[in-house]
Parts: sequence; C-alpha cells; structure tokens
Amino acid sequence: MKTLIVLRHAKAEHIPGVLDFERGLTNRGQRNAREAGVLIGPLKPDLILSSASKRTKETAELLGLAAPLELDRDIYEAYADELLVLLRQVGPDVGTLVLVGHNPSVHELVIGLAGDQVDTFPPGAFAVIELPGPWSEIDSGTGTLVDSHRP
Repeated sequence: MKTLIVLRHAKAEHIPGVLDFERGLTNRGQRNAREAGVLIGPLKPDLILSSASKRTKETAELLGLAAPLELDRDIYEAYADELLVLLRQVGPDVGTLVLVGHNPSVHELVIGLAGDQVDTFPPGAFAVIELPGPWSEIDSGTGTLVDSHRP
C-alpha cells in the first residue's frame, strides 16, 4: 500500500511584472503551508516532490517535514496524465509521497485517481490517497481518497 498526498501550492502573490514562475507566497499562504505541514506530518512522508516554481518550493519548504525535497521543473506545466507518468517513476522504497503542484493538474489528478469526491481544490488544499500497489502500477481509478483538507 502506498500513500500519495497531493498538495496545491499555498496562496501566491500577484505582483505586476513578476513572472508567474517567480511568484512567491502571501503571508496567508505561508501560514497555510505551515498548517498543512502540521496535518501532513503524522503521515511521515518519505519524499516531497515539488514543482520548481517559487511558490511551490516555498510551500514544500514551509511544510517543515523531515522528508527530502526534490524539485522537478516539469511539474510546473504538467497535465494530470503527465503527473501520473512522473509518479510511476517513484522508487519502490517510497511509501508516502507528497506531490506539490499547480491547478488544474493536481485537482484533475485527484479526481482521476480517486473520483470526484473533492469538488474544489483552492490554494493550500491537499488530498490523501491510498494506492493498492507499487507506484509503477498506479492509474486512473486505482486510488481511494482517505482524507482531504482545504484551508
């Protein structure tokens, strides 16, 4: 059994002239990321896989989890099916994974894996999905939503 925690980055700033990739978190976003870390911490993630954008990296770091953090630029503009391909490459030694990414792809990933039980996925939201087999075998409809949180 594997556990996937899909987290949308926390609330980001909108500053004219700043590239989307370089947008950081608002104060509220920073607070929400820390709160998410408190809730996710007891699940003892083995790895955090995050988009390399500034807001996702900040979100991942502010979780305050002991797990190693890997940044992947491809997550930034990935579609849900591309995220599935990425997840299938996770090593078998990872039991619990946190994926930090962007909408709409992270919400679509949750829906694809576990159904449409999570109707909205605002900044800072996350879903906890149990997967029955190895990462290499995950596919649409193979997950079970066990928890979700919206700030």
